[in-house]
Amino acid sequence: MSYISQAYVVLLGIMILPFYITWLGAEAYGLIGFFAMLQAIFGLLDLGLTPTISRETARYRAGVLSELIYTQLFRTMNLIFSSIAVLGGGALYYLSESIASNWLSIENLNPSEVVIAIKIMAVCTALRWMTGLYRGVVIGGELLVWLGGFNIIIATMRFLLVFPVMWFFGANVTVFFAYQLLVAITEFVALLLKALSQTPRLPKKLSESLSWSLKPLAPIISFSMSIALTSGLWVIVTQTDKLIMSKLLTLEHYGYFTLAVLVANGIMMIAGPISGAIMPRMARLEAEGKRDELLKIYSSATRLVCLLAGCSGIILIAFAEKILFVWTADLHIATTASSTLKLYAAGYLMLVIAAFPYYLQYALGNLKLHVLGSLLFVSCLLPLLYFFTKNFGMTGAGIAWVITNAVYFLFWTGIVHNKYLEKFHFSWLAFDVFKVLAVPAALALLFTFSANSESRTTMFIELSLISITIFFLTALSLNEFRRKLKAIVGINE
Repeated sequence: MSYISQAYVVLLGIMILPFYITWLGAEAYGLIGFFAMLQAIFGLLDLGLTPTISRETARYRAGVLSELIYTQLFRTMNLIFSSIAVLGGGALYYLSESIASNWLSIENLNPSEVVIAIKIMAVCTALRWMTGLYRGVVIGGELLVWLGGFNIIIATMRFLLVFPVMWFFGANVTVFFAYQLLVAITEFVALLLKALSQTPRLPKKLSESLSWSLKPLAPIISFSMSIALTSGLWVIVTQTDKLIMSKLLTLEHYGYFTLAVLVANGIMMIAGPISGAIMPRMARLEAEGKRDELLKIYSSATRLVCLLAGCSGIILIAFAEKILFVWTADLHIATTASSTLKLYAAGYLMLVIAAFPYYLQYALGNLKLHVLGSLLFVSCLLPLLYFFTKNFGMTGAGIAWVITNAVYFLFWTGIVHNKYLEKFHFSWLAFDVFKVLAVPAALALLFTFSANSESRTTMFIELSLISITIFFLTALSLNEFRRKLKAIVGINE
């Protein structure tokens, strides 16, 4: 259910974007892309507490933490999140006029409407960031079926139901963002109530006697700060290019850039449910001393990511221009954004695979190497990003992204594996990664010579058949899939 919901959210969010451009215009869509970037940058204030509460919830369920300690930990984190939400959201609200007039390059939108939209963004960003705490509790409790269904409901409200609202009240940025505020409030309340239902029910007197204290954070502060640092670096890694582009490009062209990057980012979103499912489970298995079972999950999850995200990424790389044309019906957008889409898809594909050593370190509770690797990643990315963006524009940002991710994937993952898992890296790389990716890469290369349709409708059918074929044949190459297929058709091994 978790994966189905994530696939629904990803596909719905991507498929609906051309309608945003049609209803609101490219410049308004650039404002929506700016909103997405603000939410990501707001993650710098997380301080590593979201993944920490998820891990501590998993440890509480495994019996490592007592009800009293876990309750006080949750309350302390809740107060910290609330305080930061008010301060961060308030600062963004206060700076709304300055952002609209001095940072964004507005050509056609009404400046006063843009200021109102940014103020609404400030409130939405604070609310949706705070839900990270409650979502962490739900994930740590492994309530993934409930969370998957809830994500489908929220995505439907956010992406689809906004159109009837705009049809009735008017298709403009004020109506759009006012409705997004309503969705953010709904999401916040629902996740808060679900998280509270998972906290221990302490006796009333004991519950009332608990005071706010940083003491429960003391044993995990090192782990939390490690995550905080890596999360901050992650935001820098994934959002610096978007921040630079929001200043250098007009809102209209920033919208086109955001569109290409968002499609490529679907690769990350495809892998998201898998990491969300295995991280608390791996942490629990490590706490229980079941290392062999942990490694089995680690390897099988790698193959699953290479199947799903790998096929998706390779298809985007091979057929970027055709996909953009079928999707937007705009040859100019397809031609302009296709090179950016190819480069970012390649970079994100390497990134989702290179993230697995982080999942291992998360389970072990030791993120020192991940912090060092992230610092090296950023140190490599920023100068490359500046040089290539200055000389080649948004395509240059993609070039810097690919180079940095290739170096990190090819070298750093091996260093981490050799530190914690002797004689594991090359077998993981050969059998869990390259063996799976070789099939879709070969098939995509073959199909590029036969995909010559010029009609948009024919092109859509052709791309759909190619994608289905690549996914199915790649899945068929995996032992797990073949065993399940044989079981379905009643063939005994």
